[in-house]
Amino acid sequence: MNLLMRFLKEWFISLGLGDGSSVFLASFATLMAISILAFWVYSLLKRILIQMIIVLVRKSKTTWDDKLLNRRFFHGAAHFAPAFLFYFSSGFAAADVPWLPDLLSRLAVLYIWGTAIFVFNAFLNAVNDIYEEHSYAKDSPIKGFIQLAKIIVFVIGAIMIVSSTFGKEPTAIFTGLGAMAAVIILVFKDTILGFVASIQLSANNMVKKGDWIEMPAFGADGTVEDITLTTVKVRNWDKTITTVPTYSLVSQSFNNWKGMEESGGRRIKRSLRIDMNSVCFCDAKMLDRFCENLLLKDYIEKRREEIKNDNLKKGIREDDWLNGRQLTNLGIFRKYLENYLHHHPLIHDEMTFLVRHLQPTEKGIPLEIYVFSKDQVWANYEAIQADIFDHVLAILPWFELKVFQNPTGNDFRFFKESKGDSSTDRQ
Repeated sequence: MNLLMRFLKEWFISLGLGDGSSVFLASFATLMAISILAFWVYSLLKRILIQMIIVLVRKSKTTWDDKLLNRRFFHGAAHFAPAFLFYFSSGFAAADVPWLPDLLSRLAVLYIWGTAIFVFNAFLNAVNDIYEEHSYAKDSPIKGFIQLAKIIVFVIGAIMIVSSTFGKEPTAIFTGLGAMAAVIILVFKDTILGFVASIQLSANNMVKKGDWIEMPAFGADGTVEDITLTTVKVRNWDKTITTVPTYSLVSQSFNNWKGMEESGGRRIKRSLRIDMNSVCFCDAKMLDRFCENLLLKDYIEKRREEIKNDNLKKGIREDDWLNGRQLTNLGIFRKYLENYLHHHPLIHDEMTFLVRHLQPTEKGIPLEIYVFSKDQVWANYEAIQADIFDHVLAILPWFELKVFQNPTGNDFRFFKESKGDSSTDRQ
């Protein structure tokens, strides 16, 4: 570079230019030569070395090198060669111009630090991609920690760039940042809270990618698609996407349906309101008709024999409904539902199984079915639930029971027409 610089300087002087102009033009021409050389080195690396790396990566059986290649780690690292070439050569090119070496060295340092930031960023992205290929990545995601590492890299890189640009020591900049700690905490409040929340979520296994969560406060009801340092992305069942602050999952309550999915069953909890006026004791004729049902035959015969013996022991007639024990159509219907659900192929027998009465109200007596379906898929679960209650509503009149429902317009119209017909008959 010194030989080239002297040659160009003497050549420009021989053309009749002054010393100052010759030095400046010689320096400029040398810098252009260095730039062309740096570009040639980068092109050579990109076309030969990078292509060789690509061939080796494609042939290797491991996947981590593929991730580095996909994130353009090697392409970014190729920039180090021209960056250092420019850094070490710029001083020679501008030796005779007092202010130029410092400027060029600072620009070269900016180039080096920019390349370093890009390479570290690509490396961290590749690390996250490699980690997510393992089965345990779903339970313990590290994307939040990767993002924190990126922030640290970018902050350090920014400090070094500022230090090189203004010629200040990095320690002085760190000291200045320490004095601005309150402002920094305010600016990075969400990041700090998100980092703390990420640690708590991972440590307590509260939520992970792929979980179905429900958070009404944010309108989130769907599958977790991504967990970052500051937000959790939820794809709702209507295909919309809701972003929830990561810290909100720690500070507020939410439902995670993971337990239901892992249990192997999904709860069916619905009640049917029975009109209490339709509840009655069963006479012999009703019981004989109920015995025609295979699900009730054994139960009714056993209960009739038990009640008969108990009434005989107490000297009570069978038709004495006031003093003796009797079966009711509602009790038999409840037993029918139990047997029907026990024989249902898609209902769990080993999980909570209840057919119970709830507190009677002015709207009837609720008869609740509390069981678990074996199929957890939403559409299938709803179909199972619908089929059960279709059958329950259809079979209810056979037990001489009625469903309670508020009067509708048709009911009032029928009542009005019936009243009108009665008035005509009286006339």
